[in-house]
Amino acid sequence: MAALEREISPLVRNWTASDREYSGRNFRFFEFEQRVAVCGGIGPEAARRATEAVISLYKPSFVLSVGFAGALDGSLQVGRVFEPCLVIDASDGSRTATGVGSGVLVSFGSVAGPEQKARLANSYQAQAVDMEAASVAKAAEAHGLRFGAVKVVSDDAGFEMPSLERFVGSDGSFASGRFALHAALRPWTWGVVIRLARNSAKAARQLCDYLQKHEVPATVSVRSGS
Repeated sequence: MAALEREISPLVRNWTASDREYSGRNFRFFEFEQRVAVCGGIGPEAARRATEAVISLYKPSFVLSVGFAGALDGSLQVGRVFEPCLVIDASDGSRTATGVGSGVLVSFGSVAGPEQKARLANSYQAQAVDMEAASVAKAAEAHGLRFGAVKVVSDDAGFEMPSLERFVGSDGSFASGRFALHAALRPWTWGVVIRLARNSAKAARQLCDYLQKHEVPATVSVRSGS
């Protein structure tokens, strides 16, 4: 499940976009042949809502969570595509096997810095962390659907993420304009913000190249964040 459109924009650039309402919320879907993508917003609750929407409106046979993830393994560099065979929800310890890939992805409820990443790696023997895949997996499982995940590393294990929580709305949207203004007024953050932007752009390109070159099943529910 990807959170933000920038994570998959190279993939869906020429797909057909349509806005549809589900359960009182509006979602933008991107359709191409037998595939559909939806960017649901940041966080587990936003991921759950978007997955329920795509399942109800499109009746998929397979749901794939895609997007950015943070590396827990120091050998995973920015741009590395990671297809886990197991997704763990850090909030309750529940686990979902994907049946393909290798390694472990853990879903954590907030942005993880280096110290939190080290704790997650130790607790779950995981290689990467995101915020939404476990919620997508649970929604898919509740409807008896197959689930998979393809993530790309957007920040390495030692990267200190800037504080982003205050810019995330209750619907999972990210106030990029307010964040840009906040950063512009704090020159000491410019280096980190520039690096984050470059890493995100590289990660999006690598993820979308992978999805374009590899056969993916029919329906993709997109949401993300690390």
